[in-house]
Amino acid sequence: MDIFFEKYLVGRIDPTAEPAPVFHYAPEWRALPGAFPVSTTLPLSAPAHGWDAVAPWLLNLLPEDADALRLMARVLDVAPGDVLALLDRVGRDTSGALSFAQRGTTADTVLPIDSEADLERVLNELPAKPFLAGEEGVSMSLAGVQSKLAVRLDERGGIGIPVDGAPSSHILKPDSPGRLWGSVQNEAFCLALARRLGLPAARATTGRAGARNYLLVERYDRLPQGPLLRRLHQEDFCQALGLPPGAKYQHSQYRGEKASFARMLDRLRQVGGGAEVMRLWDMLAFNVLCCNTDAHLKNHSLMLSAEGVRLAPLYDVMCGAVWPGITRNLALDVGGKRVGDYIEGRHWLREAEACGLAPRRARARVAELAGAMQAALEPCAEVVAAMPAGPHPILDEVCTAIDARCGTVLRTLDG
Repeated sequence: MDIFFEKYLVGRIDPTAEPAPVFHYAPEWRALPGAFPVSTTLPLSAPAHGWDAVAPWLLNLLPEDADALRLMARVLDVAPGDVLALLDRVGRDTSGALSFAQRGTTADTVLPIDSEADLERVLNELPAKPFLAGEEGVSMSLAGVQSKLAVRLDERGGIGIPVDGAPSSHILKPDSPGRLWGSVQNEAFCLALARRLGLPAARATTGRAGARNYLLVERYDRLPQGPLLRRLHQEDFCQALGLPPGAKYQHSQYRGEKASFARMLDRLRQVGGGAEVMRLWDMLAFNVLCCNTDAHLKNHSLMLSAEGVRLAPLYDVMCGAVWPGITRNLALDVGGKRVGDYIEGRHWLREAEACGLAPRRARARVAELAGAMQAALEPCAEVVAAMPAGPHPILDEVCTAIDARCGTVLRTLDG
């Protein structure tokens, strides 16, 4: 399988190699001044990498929901466990900059969605046809368990489905009116709140198609250049740590070395991102303060380029405290504590020390963010209510839950 960045051949995976497939960088890619590694675990300094290193990187490009994966495989007539066959069919527009099997483009070749009714139909059919697999010219894959779709917006805001290797500009997430009632406004609020506090976060707005609401998230791994859309490369922290998707939670059933926030910070330093460790600490604190219990390794990413490594913006952030049946356990512990309301000052100090940070400075930053968040709740709710999908009762509940969490954290920071 060939792997491309736009017109350039980056490398090839040889599935016939014994005893397992091998990835080889193309010599011309390694010699290119603007070349970047496909992963920090697969450095350009080595011309070839074995399957043990390559497989986790590839697996993390595919959806994690087992039912969605089986449906995709059935439609595409491939085995659900054959990662190379799946990426051969759906890998032209993935997370990051690379295209699999065929070259990607920077063009705006799309199948337009001509009406609100057509978009509503697409959203209703999405669970049975993940990523529109099997549609002629459509080849996309996004990691995660949520139902979503990669789309391209035109200059008038019209939505289209990229085809023939064209890049997507946004990720569209439909509402989930059953279990995650109000998820669209919830996530829009949390992202807007992060941006208001000065944290880097993906830009998002809401929309409506008939009876369906949706979130429209601008891709931070895409860069408009006039009429073209360039791809930027990224990898999530499972990929950066060489872990499979099942290892994304600290208390998962994965039998290897467990995920932790300290491991993320150590990896950030190892790959040259040491100047951004406090930004990552801010993200940890923000996720705890906004009651986001799903801030796992795959919901944090790195941007890779020839110039080096930097943190990707925040994304996939929601306040989980507003829904019954959602775990109160954090994806990653803080100082050995799993439940946000039980994290006291000594736990923040313990976590900061484990991360190699100045403990009191790190704890003071948590207090600063908590106070700023409380002041920003009402203005952010007004911003989200003014978005195209309109207000939602969940916004009051989100504000109440976050205000309560911030208050609890502030009261216990000296404990």
